[in-house]
Amino acid sequence: MPHEPLTQADVLLEGFLALDTPEGFRAELIEGEIVVTPPPDGDHEDCIGLILEQVITRARTKMQFSGNKGLKLKSGGRCPRNHVIPDGTFAPTELRLYRGADPWMPCEGVALVVEVTSSKLRAGRTDKRHCYARGPIPLYLLVDREESSVTLFSDPEGDDYRQHCTIPFGKSLTLPAPLAFDLETEAFI
Repeated sequence: MPHEPLTQADVLLEGFLALDTPEGFRAELIEGEIVVTPPPDGDHEDCIGLILEQVITRARTKMQFSGNKGLKLKSGGRCPRNHVIPDGTFAPTELRLYRGADPWMPCEGVALVVEVTSSKLRAGRTDKRHCYARGPIPLYLLVDREESSVTLFSDPEGDDYRQHCTIPFGKSLTLPAPLAFDLETEAFI
């Protein structure tokens, strides 16, 4: 029985899924491009830790966190599926989304994704934002170390978020339900 010929997108996805990156490096398939990032620096990890601590202790809904589980997201057309690893993902604990052996999970039920900018600024600022909006992931928090600001994107529609609020480091940012608390950013300075 003849096989269907593989499309370029299929070959790209197959090659991506077969990658064996060095320990600590992350490989993602974002809008048809394979992006490999080195391990994060200490300031990057510090920001993630500060956010994690506040969400776990202050959110109105009990949340689980993952900094390793990747998300399978709708594509903008250049590849069959985007495979993105957020710096942090939060989901209501009652959903228990992070179970299972597959390192890639669907995004249904994820409440918030967090990205802290590093050397691959474009991927964090635009490409990943579009991926998350198509998810649709309700809340996307971007900690922009280059601009010393935090932006909360909300109300996803199509390829983007309809609302965003940017504050400088040092101010507090109100996170809506299911988190429902003011995120303090003074320690990001």
